[in-house]
Amino acid sequence: MKRILVTGGAGFIGSHLCKQLLQDGNEVLCLDNYFTGSKENIVGLLVNPYFELIRHDITEPYYAEVDEIYNLACPASPVHYQYNPIKTIKTSVMGAINMLGLAKRVKAKILQASTSEVYGDPAVHPQPESYWGNVNPIGPRSCYDEGKRCAETLFMDYHTQNGVAIKIARIFNTYGPNMNIHDGRVVSNFIVQALRGEPITIFGDGSQTRSFQYVDDLVTGLTALMGTDAQVTGPVNLGNPQECTMLQLAASILDLTGSSSKLVFQPLPQDDPQQRRPEISKAREVLNDWQPQTGLREGLQETIRYFEQLLKT
Repeated sequence: MKRILVTGGAGFIGSHLCKQLLQDGNEVLCLDNYFTGSKENIVGLLVNPYFELIRHDITEPYYAEVDEIYNLACPASPVHYQYNPIKTIKTSVMGAINMLGLAKRVKAKILQASTSEVYGDPAVHPQPESYWGNVNPIGPRSCYDEGKRCAETLFMDYHTQNGVAIKIARIFNTYGPNMNIHDGRVVSNFIVQALRGEPITIFGDGSQTRSFQYVDDLVTGLTALMGTDAQVTGPVNLGNPQECTMLQLAASILDLTGSSSKLVFQPLPQDDPQQRRPEISKAREVLNDWQPQTGLREGLQETIRYFEQLLKT
């Protein structure tokens, strides 16, 4: 049994990860300050004697004896990370320093949940890990983009200078149950608007693309990356190479919900990427042929069921 710390463990992805780590027979310490996470996401885990929930902000040091650390703590949707941009970048940078310091002291393996946002509005498509990105360092998204880029730098420096065992995962758009109803991400926005019969808001002309992976596939990728040999540090893209436009996503959700919602178009936000699709050959190579297994339609059905129940309460 490993003792594993998950920062941001009450969040969307973190809650699924905590559940899987417990099912795999580990002891899990879930750390969250509840800025975007919620106790509702992990309330079903509280009966497990090997699950411990701690309210803590990782911009402050935390001390525990652990074997592995998954550093997921950071608001990940534009609505939330732009609400307090200074706090966002502090969470990415100071949080990384504090968690890396802990990993160094207790000789724990540590994984950084980075993001496809490090590629910015990419000039290379699809995006391989070797691409350095096209990021505006002073734009409205930079608190998140540059915070995550700096965190990757810190991870590599702690590895090369101090020998800390690190893993860096670059996570592409992920969706599924436990998403925050108000998080402003496109999948949750479209589903909630469709279920409520409200107009579906599309920014720009809807031709911009994203690649959506179901949360279970991501969790499998994260645990597989943590289990790789020491020489595999990453970064490794974790995402679904199947690309779709916002118009195609809206059409799928309208079909699955049976909604009569109409589409409304609004101006595209500044620095919003036009294309986003991962090149995952590295993941296939180092993670024993890992690739997403859940089709978009199947994953959307599960996510719609979750939001249907949520909206009834």
